[in-house]
Amino acid sequence: MALARARSSASSSWKFLGLVERHDLLSKTAHARLLSSLAAEAAPSPSSNYIPGHADPMGTANYANRIGPDAGPGHFRTLRAGDKLGNLIVSSLGIGTYLGPDSDSVDREYIESITRSLTMGINVIDCAANYRNMRSELLIGHCLSMAIKQGIVSRNEVIVCSKAGFLAFDYRESIDPYTYIDEKYIKTNLFKRDEFLGGCHCLSPAYLKNQLELSRRNMGLETIDIYFIHNPETQLSQVPRSTLLSRIKAAMQAMEECCAEGKIAMYGIATWNGFRVNASNKQHLPLEEILSYAKDIAGDDHHFKVIQAPYNSRLQQAAKEASQPVRGRRMPLLHAAHHLGLSVMTSATLNQGSLCKNLDPDIRKISANIGEQRTDAQAAIQFVRTTPGIVTSFVGMRQVMHVEENGSLIRHPAIPHR
Repeated sequence: MALARARSSASSSWKFLGLVERHDLLSKTAHARLLSSLAAEAAPSPSSNYIPGHADPMGTANYANRIGPDAGPGHFRTLRAGDKLGNLIVSSLGIGTYLGPDSDSVDREYIESITRSLTMGINVIDCAANYRNMRSELLIGHCLSMAIKQGIVSRNEVIVCSKAGFLAFDYRESIDPYTYIDEKYIKTNLFKRDEFLGGCHCLSPAYLKNQLELSRRNMGLETIDIYFIHNPETQLSQVPRSTLLSRIKAAMQAMEECCAEGKIAMYGIATWNGFRVNASNKQHLPLEEILSYAKDIAGDDHHFKVIQAPYNSRLQQAAKEASQPVRGRRMPLLHAAHHLGLSVMTSATLNQGSLCKNLDPDIRKISANIGEQRTDAQAAIQFVRTTPGIVTSFVGMRQVMHVEENGSLIRHPAIPHR
């Protein structure tokens, strides 16, 4: 399926940006000015200079202070990034870029949405090279570059996340996917055939480093703030857990090397099932053991600081399922991460849109403080962003009207519910 999708999209031509019509709700002059610039600019070439720097404590604090009274209590949280980097101030909502066809029109929608998000109080962006066959990373890089040029944000104010693990095809390539894999990866010794599983996934250190360079080039960033090892439990359908854990440790070694080179500021592991299911499940991943690998590799100065897992009103295992042993005691993922000093970002906040209607009445009651006119989507998001232990909840928002609707929650308190 992955190969078929890549084949259909690889032949599309790159007509990067047309004029983006200004949404009636977007009243900020800076936002309109940026969209105008985006329409006139070409996508950055691989030879362009990378944007220097990364998110840092001063920049993220400045961003939060600038949003100031427009954000309710609890919207901005602390991501514990370690003594070297310092703690970052991150928004409780982040914007995701996973869904959507590989088309110019979707690019334009995402560009407008990301731009509006930055002006509203969202300073965390999530992506992966394989999202929309690299188109999402490319537009993020261009959007961020123009936002910096227009003075809307500074580089050190924004946390950019990406991932590696799933094979990324370049939609601009017209080559057959099987030939693409052979020419780009097998013949260049980035991975062996037995390291490439299910026709879509690989964790070899050389491959991960290659994908990091790809992501840096796509987004034009000197340093990616958080780089996730993407859904490693995918491989457990074909290899023993011991083999996978060995591969994860080797991948973490590669990530530490990339941190030392300044190519990423920190790294994490993004999962779907791995951390939230209990040990009896074949796809279970032991968080405490995996953290010990980072300490074995780099000591207490390691850069493994963040994990990502799905969480919403229908998928509450991260808060309720005692799936993770920590110091001999089993506890839910969110509790375990807190005890282990790891920050948690969550995905699937709206379960790919299925929670935008017919929401459980009990979930609506929990979000009563955001008003009687709240939509089901707003109530579902508020439930997640007020769950204790979550620093940022990612919501896929490619249309600016959804940014306006969901971003209106920023002014409401996000005090954790019990």
